[in-house]
Amino acid sequence: MSHANGPRTGRPPILASRAMVSSPHYLASASGLDVLRRGGSAVDAMIAVNATLCSVYPHMTGVGGDGFWLIAGPDTGGVQALHAAGPAAGAATRDYFRERGRTEKIPERGPLAVLTMPGAVDGWRLAHERHGRLPWADLFADAIAYARDGVAVSRSLADWLAADAGILKQYPHTARIYLPEGRPRREGARLVQADLARTLETIATRGARAGFYEGALARRICDALAAEGSPLRVEDFAGYHAKWVEPISASYRAHDVVQMPPSTQGFAALQIMNLLDGFDVPSWGEGTADYYHHIVEAIKVAFADRDEWLSDPRFIDIPLQRLLSKEYAAQRRALIDPARATAGADIRPGLRYGADADRRAPDGDTVYSCATDADGLVVSNIQSIYHDFGSAVVAGDTGVLMQNRGCFFSLDDRHPNRLEPGKVTFHTIIPAMLLRDGAPVLAYGTMGGEGQPQTQAALLTRLIDFGFDVQQAIEAPRWLMGRTWGTASSSLVLESRISDETIRELILRGHPVTVAPRWEGTVGHAQAIRIDRDNGFFEGGADPRGDGAAMGF
Repeated sequence: MSHANGPRTGRPPILASRAMVSSPHYLASASGLDVLRRGGSAVDAMIAVNATLCSVYPHMTGVGGDGFWLIAGPDTGGVQALHAAGPAAGAATRDYFRERGRTEKIPERGPLAVLTMPGAVDGWRLAHERHGRLPWADLFADAIAYARDGVAVSRSLADWLAADAGILKQYPHTARIYLPEGRPRREGARLVQADLARTLETIATRGARAGFYEGALARRICDALAAEGSPLRVEDFAGYHAKWVEPISASYRAHDVVQMPPSTQGFAALQIMNLLDGFDVPSWGEGTADYYHHIVEAIKVAFADRDEWLSDPRFIDIPLQRLLSKEYAAQRRALIDPARATAGADIRPGLRYGADADRRAPDGDTVYSCATDADGLVVSNIQSIYHDFGSAVVAGDTGVLMQNRGCFFSLDDRHPNRLEPGKVTFHTIIPAMLLRDGAPVLAYGTMGGEGQPQTQAALLTRLIDFGFDVQQAIEAPRWLMGRTWGTASSSLVLESRISDETIRELILRGHPVTVAPRWEGTVGHAQAIRIDRDNGFFEGGADPRGDGAAMGF
C-alpha cells in the first residue's frame, strides 16, 4: 500500500486495525464508531450512521428517502446487494399528472413530487436481520437525541438552507422546522427537530414494519400528503419491502469493480472503467490534460448508453451483458478522439426512443458512508432524498422530509424511464466496492447525482494507476462533466486547483470548461475505506469538501 505517490494537501489517511467507519458528518461517524466499540457489526454501525445523518444532515438524507447497500465478508458468499428504493405509488399514473395540468414534467418540489415510496428504513431492517448483532433499538439513541435536543448546523447544511430558503418557506411544516423566525439557520446555530425525534423513537421501539410502514405513523404521513395532492397511500407503505438483488461487476487491472444493478446507474460506472481498462492510464500522468480529457470522454460515452437504456429492468429489457462486455467497450472506445472533445450526437448508441424524447440530466444530493468490523464484514452504503431537501415537503407533524426521487420519471409515453405505477425510477445513487481475488479491498462512493460515476473513476484511477493513498485520492482535484443542480447546459466543471496550463489545454481540445472554487462541493463528498490485508490495517478517508470524518480503532 503506497502513501508517497500523491500530493499531501490536507488530512492524513486514518489507519486502524480492528474496525472503521467513514461518513460525511463527524457526528454520524462517531455514532458508527460507538456501535463498533460496543461489539456491533459493520451493518449495525451503518444503521446508526444513517439514523444520525437523518438528524444532522437532513438536507441530504432522511427516513423519507431511499438507500442501496453492498455487503461483503468471509461468510457472505460474495458481495450481497440490497435494493431499498421505493416504487411509484399505485395511483401515480401519467394521467394522474396530466389531469392536474402537468403534461410535460413532474414538478421537482411540492406534494406532487412525492410519488415514490421511501425505502431506506426497510433496507435497514433487512440488513439488520441478516447481519445485525446489537438490538435494533440500541442503534438509534444518538439520532433521537440529536433530533430532540438539537444539533449544530454544519457548513453544508447552512449553505443549503440559505440557497433553498425561498423553496422551504413555501411549505409551512418545513418552514417551521428549518426557517424559525423566517430565516435560515447559520453555521453553528442549534437545529431542533422534535417531531423527527418522536418518529425515530417509534421506528426504534416498534421496528421498521410496525413502526414506519404498517402502523399509525404511515397513516399520518399519507393523510398529510394526500391532502396536499400526493398520490402516496397507506396501501403503498404496507405493500413495500426492500429486497436482496444480484450485484453487477466488471474487471479493472486485476480487480473486480462491483456495483448495484439497474435501476441504478451502476452499469455506467462499470462502463467507464471498461473503457479506461483499454488505455495506458499511467502514461498520461495524473492531473494532466490527457488524464482529464480521456476520462471525461469515457464518461460521455458511458452516459450516452446510460441515458438510452436505464430504467426499472422489470419494465424494460436492458442488454446488460452486451453493455458490460469488453468487446462492446472496445467498439465504444474507438469513438474517443485523443485530441478533441466529442459532441453528444456523435456518441449516442441508437436513439431507440426518438431524438426529441426527454433527456434530462439527473441531479441529486446524497450521503455515502462505509464501515468495516473486526470479523471482516465490509459495508458500502448510500442514501438520498434526491434533491437538496428532497421535495421540500415535511409530512404533517411527523418531521419526515419526503424525497422527490419520482420527479425524474418522464411523462413522455416513449421514454424508457416513463412513469408507471409500481415502477422504480432511474437512480443516480450507487455504492461501490472493489475486490481482489474475490475479497473486498475497497469500499467507496460519493454524493453528487451525475457526478457519482465520475468521482468513482477518479478514486479508482488514482488509487490503482497512480498509487495514491485513500485520503490523497479523495482530496485530489476533481471535475464534473454534465448538467447538475439545475444548470441549463452541459459543462466541464474543474476545481481551480487544476493547473492553468491543463485547463487551457482542455479548452483548446473543445471542452466547455467552467472553473470552480478550490474545494468545490458540487463535485461530491467522497468517503472510502481500503483494506490493507498485507499489513492488517483499514485505511480510511473522508472528503474535506463535506463535514465528515473517518474514524477507527
